[in-house]
Amino acid sequence: MEFVTLNDGVKIPAIGFGVFMIPADGSTYEAVREALDAGYRHIDTATAYFNEEEVGKAVRDSGIPREEIFVTSKLWLSQYGYEGAKKGIERSLKKLGLDYIDLYLLHQPYGDVAGAWKALEEAKAVGKIRSIGVSNMTPKLWNTFVPQFKTMPSVNQIECNPFSQQKEMRAIMDVNDVKVECWYPLGHGNAELLNHPTIVYLAEKYGKNAGQIILRFETQEGFITLPKSTNPERIKSNLDIFDFALTQSEMDEMRSLDTGKTSHDPDADGVEDYLLNAFKIED
Repeated sequence: MEFVTLNDGVKIPAIGFGVFMIPADGSTYEAVREALDAGYRHIDTATAYFNEEEVGKAVRDSGIPREEIFVTSKLWLSQYGYEGAKKGIERSLKKLGLDYIDLYLLHQPYGDVAGAWKALEEAKAVGKIRSIGVSNMTPKLWNTFVPQFKTMPSVNQIECNPFSQQKEMRAIMDVNDVKVECWYPLGHGNAELLNHPTIVYLAEKYGKNAGQIILRFETQEGFITLPKSTNPERIKSNLDIFDFALTQSEMDEMRSLDTGKTSHDPDADGVEDYLLNAFKIED
């Protein structure tokens, strides 16, 4: 496993296992146990995934020392504001059944972001959280909210893959060494991406599948990447990317695939209202 050092000195595994949309009916528990058995040491969940409890149980039951597993969760919009965020952090700790969370993010960049961020800063200061960050921030949203923060985020978790390389956002983040975490790192199964001639050629050259080429490109770019699968073989193969490296010219070829477009636009009209009213987290 390779690691990325965040701007606060915390080291995070370069590949994490995402559990978005895996049901809390035992499926999340089984998938996380499978991932940990395969060698993953970074699990990414969220309050709004409604599966923190199964993630925490899988971590505790794994037999792996807690300090060897990096756990991420996220605060939902209905918990924003200073007091709400304090309660939300305690809720996540209770649901996970853990003494601390390695990385905690503001899941969406709307509402009382500054108040919620203050609560995250305080929780980090007392050791309840090791690192704090944001998610789904565009340049516009970053420039709206981050100047209000006392401390800089360590990560921005955003949609990122070879077709959506987030170059403008990355240029802003690079000034303060804020790392990219990629959701939809494989383009959410985008057949055009997975079958792109450049990726197919590289997969044949290195004896890898298309997903492994994409994930290797992302880790070589310095991204933290979060592939998700419930298929045991795919879970294993997504981690099997550290026995080869793309050349500089191959990295340049992959960089040239960027379209500058994403499937989700946090700046679009109606997105903020929709997410603010999507659901409420119950205590």
